[in-house]
Amino acid sequence: MKHLLSLEKLPRADFETILRDATGFKRERGAHPTQPLAGQTWALIFSKSSTRTRVSFETGLRELGAGVMFLNANDIQLGRGEPIKDTARVLGRMIHGAVIRTFAQSDVEDFAIYSKIPTINALTDEEHPCQVLTDIFTFEELRGPIAGKVVAFIGDGACNMPASWIFAAAKLGFELRIAAPKAFQPAAECLKRAGGKIIVTEDLLSAATGADLLYTDVWVSMGKEAEAAERLKIFAGYQINQKLVERAKPGALVMHCLPAYRGKEIDAATFEAHADTIFTQAENRLHVQKSILNWAVS
Repeated sequence: MKHLLSLEKLPRADFETILRDATGFKRERGAHPTQPLAGQTWALIFSKSSTRTRVSFETGLRELGAGVMFLNANDIQLGRGEPIKDTARVLGRMIHGAVIRTFAQSDVEDFAIYSKIPTINALTDEEHPCQVLTDIFTFEELRGPIAGKVVAFIGDGACNMPASWIFAAAKLGFELRIAAPKAFQPAAECLKRAGGKIIVTEDLLSAATGADLLYTDVWVSMGKEAEAAERLKIFAGYQINQKLVERAKPGALVMHCLPAYRGKEIDAATFEAHADTIFTQAENRLHVQKSILNWAVS
């Protein structure tokens, strides 16, 4: 039994296994030789809304043979204050695995401890491991090994997405440049724990220069809506646009984990010019998460 709680804690060998096996799951979709989750029931426990995460996991679980139940926090006693460890101990006696999308990283970690069933972090405020595994898979599918390449993350450097990118860069040996306003840069403690070649700057032009991948995410993450007006002022200019793309390596990929707010973190023309990559990236959530599910029960 395995858990995917954090890329920081995922051994490099497991990174490589998940990425390698995702190729087979994509190629064999609709004709899988086995259903590794046949006879199992998995729960999707979501305190945060989603489109891609819910649909990709629900579809993936069904295609691997599992029954699926979707549980919004308000549908169960978590929404009325039951401790996560009690919910975990109940569900752990009834289901075979859980995919959790919530706010606190500690909730996912406690669920794994007390449920004693495979537990997958589908997003917390600290990390988004499934997304970054998918992003790396997509890059390697289109451009080959990511080791030795340069990834430039533009925008909010203090949220879950750059944190997962930081740990991935250290594990897989690529350079990560994070261009963000001073108040929204990664914590020094996180950078120290990760190691690797991580460059943090306020200068998005220097971050993009010669990059193999330009990456961005929304400026206002879920749970930060009250800060929206102030964030829009601070992040103004931290946008992927044609000017920035021209600073990157010729043929550089542009990715966005969606939803995208055109005219803010990316302009409409650049988004549409790279839409095929971005929606391949979205599709690949399904294939990579099937690989994660298979790895978790193997």
